[in-house]
Amino acid sequence: MQKTTKAYIAAIGSNFIFGSNYATVKYITPSLIQPFALNVVRVVLSIALFWILFLFKPGKTKIDKKDIPRFFLCALTGVVINQIMFIKGLSLTTAIHSSLLSLGTPIFITIIAAWLLSEKFTMAKGAGLAFGIGGATLLILMKDNSHTGSNILLGDIFVLINAISYAFYLVLVRPLMAKYSGIQVLRWVFTIGSLGIIPIGLPALLQTNWAAFELSHFLALGFIALGATFVAYMLTVYSISTIGSSATGAFIYTQPVFAAIIATAFAGEHFNSTKAIAAALIFTGVYLVNFKKPSANPA
Repeated sequence: MQKTTKAYIAAIGSNFIFGSNYATVKYITPSLIQPFALNVVRVVLSIALFWILFLFKPGKTKIDKKDIPRFFLCALTGVVINQIMFIKGLSLTTAIHSSLLSLGTPIFITIIAAWLLSEKFTMAKGAGLAFGIGGATLLILMKDNSHTGSNILLGDIFVLINAISYAFYLVLVRPLMAKYSGIQVLRWVFTIGSLGIIPIGLPALLQTNWAAFELSHFLALGFIALGATFVAYMLTVYSISTIGSSATGAFIYTQPVFAAIIATAFAGEHFNSTKAIAAALIFTGVYLVNFKKPSANPA
């Protein structure tokens, strides 16, 4: 099998895991484990695995002092705010809402890159922003009678904050990914991010009633902590290193498809016409902000 084929399979696999994660999280939180406690399990296990991996493949370990503030910013946006808002928001809203709103990340990346990196902001990107915000607004304001969401409005807002924070992270982390290996960046971002995650979630983790967990609950927890954190991130890093970030990033659009199928089949959620319209608006927005005019061939 060719290396590029493996990279495409890795990209599809990571997004299938991410898409499956929405319904899996809903299965155990907040009924069995509180959202912030789940964050601690995810982050601590990931850190342990990243450092175990370091023992087998040390690589470059020295971090330039001038990059330390950026590592802290990436940890804040990519782990602390991102993880807290995602898990808490998902515990309040539905898996389908969360997966669709998470697609706002590419749209917010365009805005943030134009602001921080002075990238060109075109009319197509402006239209894409309008479509994306329109779709997100429709989702947030719609009445959803799904029994899987206890406070859908607040949950949607938290997921939207998560998407904005993750967009900041993806823009801020670019220079680090260009200078250090992806695994090294993730190892330090997660390690620094744990300084914010653990104090917030540890009290809830200590109150978790582990005796109430059945085998299926432990399997779900393992999938979230191991699969949707460490494995999915590793697959993404491998894909980026082989086919590039743009090609890898394009597969993010498969997440809502996987999430909707699994949430409908196993979590009792429903995909109605209003959600379809909101999805169409968001997908159109994502397409427009990434639209590039074909360059004219020289005569």
